[in-house]
Amino acid sequence: MPINVKNLSEMFGKDVFTTKGVYCGKVGDVKVDLTKFRVRSLVIEAARGSYLAEIVGGKRGVIIPYQMVQSVGDIVIVKHINPPAVKESEEETEEK
Repeated sequence: MPINVKNLSEMFGKDVFTTKGVYCGKVGDVKVDLTKFRVRSLVIEAARGSYLAEIVGGKRGVIIPYQMVQSVGDIVIVKHINPPAVKESEEETEEK
């Protein structure tokens, strides 16, 4: 398997999209495991009004494990994140 070497500083500020083409935000930080010399996760700053901002609510961002990253180039592509489904029984109790 070929290994692509890139500077970590190039990742900061890149736009992040899901595999379904939905905009999530920008890369705010990169967490690295220095004992294994691997990237562990990306911190994505959720853009206001984006798909990710709707999922995380009032949170400013989310940490995504690097295993979910599909591609890094001009943009970062991550696996599509499905929002957690709210059970009908929980909705009914909230309404009452």
